[in-house]
Amino acid sequence: MFLLLKYTLLYAVVLMLVALGGMFSERSGVINIALEGIMAIGGLAGILVLAIFGEALPATLLVVVSILASAVAGMLYSLLLGFSAITLKADQTIGGTALNMLATAAAVVIVKAYNNGTSEGKGSASAKLTYSNEPFIFTAGDLTYNIFLIIGIVLLIVSFLFLYKTKYGLRLRSCGEHPQAADSVGINVYQWRYTGVMISGFLGGLGGFAYIVPSVSIWNFEVGVTGFGFLALAVMIFGQWKPFRIAGAAVFFAIFKSLANIADATFLADLGLSKNIYDMMPFIASMVILAFTSKNSQAPKAEGIPYDKGAR
Repeated sequence: MFLLLKYTLLYAVVLMLVALGGMFSERSGVINIALEGIMAIGGLAGILVLAIFGEALPATLLVVVSILASAVAGMLYSLLLGFSAITLKADQTIGGTALNMLATAAAVVIVKAYNNGTSEGKGSASAKLTYSNEPFIFTAGDLTYNIFLIIGIVLLIVSFLFLYKTKYGLRLRSCGEHPQAADSVGINVYQWRYTGVMISGFLGGLGGFAYIVPSVSIWNFEVGVTGFGFLALAVMIFGQWKPFRIAGAAVFFAIFKSLANIADATFLADLGLSKNIYDMMPFIASMVILAFTSKNSQAPKAEGIPYDKGAR
């Protein structure tokens, strides 16, 4: 039971953070298919900080710097989507897909270059990075958790308050629902769409770091983030672009994802099923659930539609 709870909390926080990021982008009117790539870039930046400064910085400062590096890297990478979708008015789905492909390739190239430049990895063609995740992990009795759980809860509450209790959240939402009306009352639609995309990148980059670091101490960037960005999109849609519903959906999908980690240590081992089947379960669940719920989807009305100020 504790093992299931441990992995459920681990995956739920990641899915929630990345899905909240997608929510901010789409609430502003920009479809963010690039969450997978943003996660990879954010995870890469944070882990590079751990690999380079792991022994030079105090544990607390290392945690803070690496978390900020992952979030800022994700935010900067998301600007490519913003430039493509908002400034150039390009197709947002194609742009996001291209950024996903670019992110994994760039991460592999950067990690291999870093490994070749270190004395330990001289001449290595490996895309793996080794680091210590001990400063991020805590125990409470029999339960192990990580610092991202606390960060996730705080950001969930902040996201709700910002989106529904401030004038800024109202402005952002108006740009995704009716940008022409928002523009008519003096709201800069382009600015708020960039803001939504950057918040999305911030949370997505942090989510990528939260996915990689707490669970393992070595990561192969050739696998990217193993489809978690796409699963977060399903969480966002199932959660109807609302923070607390997204949190609930994240827990639901995290339970399915956790089955692969506990299968060998529970009664599931007696079923004789391959671990790959359990790995597929959250994606199968997402397809089934979205097939039955997509008709009642309450997506922002103007998402995916480039705004042209001159066409009002």
